[in-house]
Amino acid sequence: MAGAAERGPRERMVFSAAQLIRREGVGATGMREVAARAGAPRGSLQHYFPGGKEQLVNEAVGWAGRYAGNRVARFLAALPEPTPSGLFAEMVRQWTDEYEAEGFDGGCPVAAATVDRARAADSTRQAAEDAFARWTGAVAAALTDMGVPGERARPLATLMISSLEGALLIARAERSVRALTTAVRELGPLLDAAVAPAAPGGTAGGGRRVDYSDRATIRRFTDL
Repeated sequence: MAGAAERGPRERMVFSAAQLIRREGVGATGMREVAARAGAPRGSLQHYFPGGKEQLVNEAVGWAGRYAGNRVARFLAALPEPTPSGLFAEMVRQWTDEYEAEGFDGGCPVAAATVDRARAADSTRQAAEDAFARWTGAVAAALTDMGVPGERARPLATLMISSLEGALLIARAERSVRALTTAVRELGPLLDAAVAPAAPGGTAGGGRRVDYSDRATIRRFTDL
Protein backbone atom coordinates (compact mmCIF):
# COMPACT_ATOMS: atom_id res chain seq x y z
CA MET A 1 0.00 0.00 0.00
CA ALA A 2 1.42 3.35 -1.00
CA GLY A 3 2.42 5.71 1.78
CA ALA A 4 0.34 8.82 2.38
CA ALA A 5 3.03 11.03 0.82
CA GLU A 6 2.89 8.98 -2.40
CA ARG A 7 -0.88 9.37 -2.90
CA GLY A 8 -2.49 12.15 -4.85
CA PRO A 9 -5.30 14.20 -3.29
CA ARG A 10 -8.02 11.97 -4.75
CA GLU A 11 -6.43 8.79 -3.40
CA ARG A 12 -5.86 10.45 -0.03
CA MET A 13 -9.53 11.36 0.23
CA VAL A 14 -10.68 7.84 -0.62
CA PHE A 15 -8.27 6.42 1.95
CA SER A 16 -9.36 8.96 4.59
CA ALA A 17 -13.02 8.17 3.92
CA ALA A 18 -12.38 4.46 4.42
CA GLN A 19 -10.62 5.12 7.72
CA LEU A 20 -13.41 7.35 8.99
CA ILE A 21 -16.16 4.97 7.87
CA ARG A 22 -14.58 2.02 9.67
CA ARG A 23 -14.42 4.00 12.92
CA GLU A 24 -17.43 6.32 12.76
CA GLY A 25 -19.80 4.74 10.25
CA VAL A 26 -21.10 6.36 7.09
CA GLY A 27 -23.59 8.68 8.78
CA ALA A 28 -20.99 10.32 11.01
CA THR A 29 -18.42 10.67 8.23
CA GLY A 30 -18.55 14.20 6.85
CA MET A 31 -17.12 15.36 3.55
CA ARG A 32 -15.34 18.28 5.19
CA GLU A 33 -13.68 15.98 7.71
CA VAL A 34 -12.55 13.69 4.89
CA ALA A 35 -10.96 16.60 3.06
CA ALA A 36 -9.30 17.89 6.24
CA ARG A 37 -7.82 14.51 7.12
CA ALA A 38 -6.60 14.10 3.56
CA GLY A 39 -4.98 17.53 3.54
CA ALA A 40 -7.00 18.42 0.43
CA PRO A 41 -8.80 21.69 -0.41
CA ARG A 42 -12.52 21.49 0.31
CA GLY A 43 -13.30 22.56 -3.24
CA SER A 44 -11.54 19.49 -4.59
CA LEU A 45 -14.32 17.24 -3.28
CA GLN A 46 -16.76 18.39 -5.96
CA HIS A 47 -14.02 18.15 -8.57
CA TYR A 48 -13.04 14.57 -7.78
CA PHE A 49 -16.42 13.30 -6.56
CA PRO A 50 -19.19 14.99 -8.58
CA GLY A 51 -21.54 12.30 -7.29
CA GLY A 52 -21.08 13.64 -3.77
CA LYS A 53 -20.84 11.59 -0.61
CA GLU A 54 -22.40 8.49 -2.17
CA GLN A 55 -19.65 8.32 -4.79
CA LEU A 56 -16.94 8.86 -2.18
CA VAL A 57 -18.38 6.15 0.08
CA ASN A 58 -18.62 3.71 -2.82
CA GLU A 59 -15.02 4.34 -3.81
CA ALA A 60 -13.87 3.92 -0.21
CA VAL A 61 -15.69 0.59 -0.10
CA GLY A 62 -14.03 -0.46 -3.35
CA TRP A 63 -10.64 0.51 -1.98
CA ALA A 64 -11.27 -1.60 1.13
CA GLY A 65 -12.19 -4.64 -0.98
CA ARG A 66 -9.04 -4.30 -3.06
CA TYR A 67 -6.92 -3.85 0.05
CA ALA A 68 -8.35 -6.97 1.69
CA GLY A 69 -7.88 -9.03 -1.46
CA ASN A 70 -4.34 -7.81 -1.99
CA ARG A 71 -3.37 -8.74 1.55
CA VAL A 72 -4.01 -12.45 1.01
CA ALA A 73 -0.76 -13.23 -0.81
CA ARG A 74 1.20 -11.13 1.69
CA PHE A 75 -0.31 -13.02 4.62
CA LEU A 76 0.71 -16.30 3.01
CA ALA A 77 4.21 -15.02 2.27
CA ALA A 78 4.68 -14.54 6.01
CA LEU A 79 4.00 -18.23 6.70
CA PRO A 80 6.83 -20.80 6.59
CA GLU A 81 4.34 -23.38 5.29
CA PRO A 82 1.09 -21.96 3.85
CA THR A 83 -2.01 -23.73 5.18
CA PRO A 84 -5.69 -22.76 5.24
CA SER A 85 -5.61 -22.42 9.02
CA GLY A 86 -2.45 -20.36 8.82
CA LEU A 87 -4.03 -17.99 6.31
CA PHE A 88 -7.08 -17.53 8.51
CA ALA A 89 -4.88 -16.94 11.55
CA GLU A 90 -3.01 -14.20 9.67
CA MET A 91 -6.28 -12.61 8.53
CA VAL A 92 -7.39 -12.47 12.16
CA ARG A 93 -4.02 -11.42 13.55
CA GLN A 94 -4.16 -8.20 11.56
CA TRP A 95 -7.14 -7.25 13.74
CA THR A 96 -6.00 -8.63 17.08
CA ASP A 97 -2.76 -6.69 16.67
CA GLU A 98 -4.68 -3.50 15.98
CA TYR A 99 -7.14 -3.96 18.82
CA GLU A 100 -4.47 -4.78 21.37
CA ALA A 101 -2.35 -1.81 20.31
CA GLU A 102 -4.96 0.85 19.50
CA GLY A 103 -8.26 -0.19 21.07
CA PHE A 104 -11.48 -1.43 19.56
CA ASP A 105 -12.77 1.61 17.70
CA GLY A 106 -12.08 0.35 14.17
CA GLY A 107 -13.97 -2.20 12.11
CA CYS A 108 -14.34 -3.25 8.50
CA PRO A 109 -15.39 -0.29 6.30
CA VAL A 110 -17.23 -2.60 3.89
CA ALA A 111 -19.35 -4.00 6.72
CA ALA A 112 -19.98 -0.51 8.11
CA ALA A 113 -21.12 0.80 4.74
CA THR A 114 -23.36 -2.22 4.24
CA VAL A 115 -25.10 -1.70 7.56
CA ASP A 116 -25.44 2.07 7.21
CA ARG A 117 -26.26 2.49 3.53
CA ALA A 118 -27.35 -0.75 1.87
CA ARG A 119 -31.06 0.13 1.96
CA ALA A 120 -30.62 3.83 1.27
CA ALA A 121 -28.28 3.54 -1.71
CA ASP A 122 -28.31 0.54 -4.02
CA SER A 123 -25.01 1.64 -5.52
CA THR A 124 -23.38 1.28 -2.09
CA ARG A 125 -24.89 -2.16 -1.65
CA GLN A 126 -23.44 -3.12 -5.03
CA ALA A 127 -20.06 -1.67 -4.10
CA ALA A 128 -20.07 -3.73 -0.91
CA GLU A 129 -21.09 -6.88 -2.80
CA ASP A 130 -18.25 -6.34 -5.27
CA ALA A 131 -15.76 -5.72 -2.45
CA PHE A 132 -16.70 -8.92 -0.66
CA ALA A 133 -16.58 -10.82 -3.96
CA ARG A 134 -13.05 -9.61 -4.66
CA TRP A 135 -11.88 -10.55 -1.16
CA THR A 136 -13.61 -13.93 -1.33
CA GLY A 137 -12.07 -14.63 -4.73
CA ALA A 138 -8.56 -13.96 -3.45
CA VAL A 139 -9.05 -16.25 -0.44
CA ALA A 140 -10.62 -18.97 -2.59
CA ALA A 141 -7.70 -18.85 -5.06
CA ALA A 142 -5.25 -19.26 -2.19
CA LEU A 143 -7.17 -22.23 -0.81
CA THR A 144 -7.19 -23.87 -4.23
CA ASP A 145 -3.43 -23.41 -4.53
CA MET A 146 -3.04 -25.10 -1.14
CA GLY A 147 -4.92 -28.18 -2.30
CA VAL A 148 -8.52 -27.46 -1.35
CA PRO A 149 -10.82 -28.88 -4.07
CA GLY A 150 -12.23 -26.19 -6.33
CA GLU A 151 -15.85 -26.85 -5.41
CA ARG A 152 -15.09 -26.22 -1.72
CA ALA A 153 -12.69 -23.30 -2.02
CA ARG A 154 -15.21 -20.49 -2.45
CA PRO A 155 -17.68 -21.75 0.18
CA LEU A 156 -14.82 -22.05 2.67
CA ALA A 157 -13.57 -18.58 1.74
CA THR A 158 -17.07 -17.25 2.44
CA LEU A 159 -17.04 -19.07 5.80
CA MET A 160 -13.67 -17.57 6.72
CA ILE A 161 -14.67 -14.02 5.86
CA SER A 162 -18.11 -14.21 7.48
CA SER A 163 -16.57 -15.72 10.63
CA LEU A 164 -14.01 -12.92 10.76
CA GLU A 165 -16.63 -10.22 10.24
CA GLY A 166 -18.87 -11.66 12.95
CA ALA A 167 -15.96 -11.99 15.37
CA LEU A 168 -15.04 -8.36 14.74
CA LEU A 169 -18.51 -7.23 15.84
CA ILE A 170 -18.34 -9.31 19.01
CA ALA A 171 -14.80 -8.12 19.75
CA ARG A 172 -15.87 -4.49 19.52
CA ALA A 173 -18.90 -5.12 21.72
CA GLU A 174 -16.88 -6.99 24.37
CA ARG A 175 -13.74 -4.85 24.04
CA SER A 176 -11.88 -8.14 23.90
CA VAL A 177 -10.18 -10.30 21.25
CA ARG A 178 -11.82 -13.43 22.70
CA ALA A 179 -14.17 -13.99 19.75
CA LEU A 180 -11.32 -13.58 17.26
CA THR A 181 -8.97 -16.03 18.94
CA THR A 182 -11.85 -18.48 19.40
CA ALA A 183 -12.63 -18.34 15.68
CA VAL A 184 -9.03 -19.17 14.82
CA ARG A 185 -8.86 -22.05 17.27
CA GLU A 186 -12.18 -23.65 16.28
CA LEU A 187 -12.20 -23.04 12.55
CA GLY A 188 -8.56 -23.91 11.86
CA PRO A 189 -8.88 -27.72 12.00
CA LEU A 190 -11.95 -27.66 9.74
CA LEU A 191 -10.12 -25.59 7.15
CA ASP A 192 -7.04 -27.82 7.12
CA ALA A 193 -9.21 -30.94 6.86
CA ALA A 194 -10.52 -29.63 3.52
CA VAL A 195 -7.11 -30.04 1.86
CA ALA A 196 -7.21 -33.07 -0.41
CA PRO A 197 -4.86 -35.96 0.48
CA ALA A 198 -1.47 -35.87 -1.18
CA ALA A 199 -1.29 -37.69 -4.48
CA PRO A 200 1.42 -40.39 -4.73
CA GLY A 201 4.71 -38.64 -5.39
CA GLY A 202 3.06 -35.22 -5.40
CA THR A 203 1.72 -32.45 -3.24
CA ALA A 204 -1.66 -32.27 -1.54
CA GLY A 205 -4.45 -32.67 -4.03
CA GLY A 206 -1.96 -33.26 -6.80
CA GLY A 207 -1.37 -29.50 -6.87
CA ARG A 208 1.83 -27.52 -6.83
CA ARG A 209 3.68 -25.70 -4.08
CA VAL A 210 3.10 -21.98 -4.50
CA ASP A 211 5.76 -19.45 -3.58
CA TYR A 212 3.74 -16.65 -1.99
CA SER A 213 6.81 -14.48 -1.59
CA ASP A 214 7.18 -14.30 -5.37
CA ARG A 215 6.19 -10.90 -6.79
CA ALA A 216 4.41 -12.45 -9.74
CA THR A 217 2.22 -14.44 -7.37
CA ILE A 218 1.39 -11.32 -5.37
CA ARG A 219 0.46 -9.53 -8.60
CA ARG A 220 -1.82 -12.43 -9.56
CA PHE A 221 -3.76 -12.08 -6.32
CA THR A 222 -3.81 -8.31 -6.71
CA ASP A 223 -5.39 -8.63 -10.15
CA LEU A 224 -8.21 -10.95 -9.07
